[in-house]
Amino acid sequence: MSRKYKFLNKEGLYFVSFATVNWIDVFTRPAYCDIIIESLNWCKANIGMELYCWCIMPNHVHLIFSARDNNPEIILGRFKEYTAKQIIKAISENPQESRKEWMLWMFGRAGAKSSNVSKYIPIAIGIAA
Repeated sequence: MSRKYKFLNKEGLYFVSFATVNWIDVFTRPAYCDIIIESLNWCKANIGMELYCWCIMPNHVHLIFSARDNNPEIILGRFKEYTAKQIIKAISENPQESRKEWMLWMFGRAGAKSSNVSKYIPIAIGIAA
């Protein structure tokens, strides 16, 4: 999937899909789904995201959104950055997460291959306009 933001019409409505690194089934745990929902609610309340619908699947998320302030790339970037950090933290601190070491290793490995990631990259992004 593309990692470049391609918002040709800043006032438009966009369908975006986020896939986890290597399509790992992160969102099979309700706690991690809750992080997505909390982040979306924060973006709606604080940075101008207009959210029309969303769907959380085991290893990816779909959104249809627009930006009140006409900066969809900034809103989406802030959402991704904050959400990724929160998911990594939740996985790291979850004593019942049986896949913890493996997932953190996979995220770290993917992050090491990316020039714009300092530690982990749990969510890759693709955008369809």
